[in-house]
Amino acid sequence: MIDVRGVEQSYAGKPVLRGVDLQVAAGEFVALFGANGAGKTTLLRMLATLARPARGRVVLGGFDLAVDPQALRAVVGFVGHHTMLYPELTAFENLQFYASLYGVEPARARCDALLEQVGLQRQRAERVRYFSRGMQQRLAIARAILHSPRVLLLDEPHSGLDQIAAAQLDALLHAEAASGRSVLLVTHDVQRGIALADRVLGLDRGRVVLERAAGAVSATELAELYAGGNGA
Repeated sequence: MIDVRGVEQSYAGKPVLRGVDLQVAAGEFVALFGANGAGKTTLLRMLATLARPARGRVVLGGFDLAVDPQALRAVVGFVGHHTMLYPELTAFENLQFYASLYGVEPARARCDALLEQVGLQRQRAERVRYFSRGMQQRLAIARAILHSPRVLLLDEPHSGLDQIAAAQLDALLHAEAASGRSVLLVTHDVQRGIALADRVLGLDRGRVVLERAAGAVSATELAELYAGGNGA
């Protein structure tokens, strides 16, 4: 479902990704770890069509980023560091807007179901500017899965969530993977990532340096990625 081959990228002459290969099967849950500056966010932004590789190939759901980025975008749900929500719109209006962009039908029923799923149904008519960070994050996740994407990309989605909301998100992500969607999660929460994922990857200075089944890697081993990070 995700097929990345030999991807390279540099910014201001500094290599950020160095020949990255990554494959994620349908229904597989992969957690990606690495220190700040390892290239995790750059890679996810590339998969979400928000950036292009200098070299290499990116294919998601059978669509090549270099050939048909629009079709690729339609099969991806992305939660990044910015929520991509409109603060002056209500929770429901935000989802309704994105439903119109993706041609989701029936839009009202789908939006209401997702608001219920992320625990925001009672706040459906409230403007997002008044939401807490955790509430905004939950709405951003609803936005990302609104169009039933085949690939779900998540960059620190638990940020700003309390324990109850984080547990709800874990259950939601498990359900998304069980439905056949590919999930790629970037997180610094080593214990949570291992618990959620089928497989883990470690990125260090733009290279994949670790790839293993989640049950075959220890938190101590992953912590070494952060100890050796360059902090960029």
